[in-house]
Amino acid sequence: MDSIIIVGIILAFIILLLIFGTSLKPFKILGQGIIKIFIGAFLLFFLNAFGSNFGIHVPINLITAAISGFLGIPGLAALTVIQIWII
Repeated sequence: MDSIIIVGIILAFIILLLIFGTSLKPFKILGQGIIKIFIGAFLLFFLNAFGSNFGIHVPINLITAAISGFLGIPGLAALTVIQIWII
């Protein structure tokens, strides 16, 4: 595609948003969810770093990061218990 067409589409989209407006609440909720997933991945990283001495390793993927991010420390503990006793 030509770069002029792409820039035109982006400008048209921006103008439509300025005219009609948009609700910022869905973007705020999405942003908070993404931040919680990153925090969950960060918690899992430290669990794996410090838990390697005790043989604890919980894989870091989207599902485990979301669980530990949204549920916090109890979610992290639940993932650890599942990893140790069930898997």
